[in-house]
Amino acid sequence: MEKSCKFIVNPIAGRGMGALVLPDIERMAKGSRTKYEIVCTERPQHAIELAREASVYGWDNVIAVGGDGTSNEVLNGLMQAWNAGRGKATMGLIGVGRGNDFAFGFGIPAGLEAGFQIIQQNQSGLMDIGYVIGGLFPQGRYFGNGVGIGFDAVVGFEALKLTHLHGFLNYVVAALRTIFLYFHAPLLCIEYDGVTITQPSLMVSIMNGRRMGGGFMMAPHSLPDDGLLDLCIAAQLSRLGILALIPRFMNGSQASHKAIRIGRAQKVHVTALDGVLPAHADGETLCTDGHELSIELIKQPIKILTGHANTT
Repeated sequence: MEKSCKFIVNPIAGRGMGALVLPDIERMAKGSRTKYEIVCTERPQHAIELAREASVYGWDNVIAVGGDGTSNEVLNGLMQAWNAGRGKATMGLIGVGRGNDFAFGFGIPAGLEAGFQIIQQNQSGLMDIGYVIGGLFPQGRYFGNGVGIGFDAVVGFEALKLTHLHGFLNYVVAALRTIFLYFHAPLLCIEYDGVTITQPSLMVSIMNGRRMGGGFMMAPHSLPDDGLLDLCIAAQLSRLGILALIPRFMNGSQASHKAIRIGRAQKVHVTALDGVLPAHADGETLCTDGHELSIELIKQPIKILTGHANTT
């Protein structure tokens, strides 16, 4: 039996790529001969409302068409419906944004045709979901790919300013700029599953997926359905030390560096004892000057279309 699909499109994703692919989505959806509906977001947080309503009204698959921010909003809408016991829609992703890291973590290639092919196959697997409390979201916010605290959050903030650059290059240039903007690491207390670390920490990445910034492998061995978050913690480094680490993050070999600590956990608590926490979740700003964040993992609450029957 064919599954119904609600496509939630962010028209400004990928510097306007979302709007450009609308006719192709219509053409492909018609050709699939399935029940479908296409709706565009009109404002921030709109995809949350649309996804929640789609799940409540019984759509089988709710597809985020955009970048990481769109995916995060759709996820939050689906989780709100799930948490209220009012919907069990399966999530789908078509990555047409700048980074598409959320989709990458679930083995979904970027691009309209590749994403649509996975939707057509209609194979799904269960996915873990992260939940973070703090900053602009004292009530909490869900995430699918990861939370970045410190250096990589500032990279994301800087990348948004570089409107003339696209894709991974955008993030590389932003990272180089951030070396000079974000150098003095705040003193953090990081607690996770019985471990406590108190040190100046340049960056804390808490991952359900594998990649951030379109090409930085923050957790190359992470699995989004194993019940654990993967941590990558960087201590204070010199500017040259940060520069030398960037290639390691690009190929995922940073774990062997003396300034890097990795771990795995179900719950993480980060407190700034001196300084502040700039942070994001799936590229969406959590705070620019926060002081405390609590993160936990919810084990496999919903499904995602992945192109294969299970991700484990």
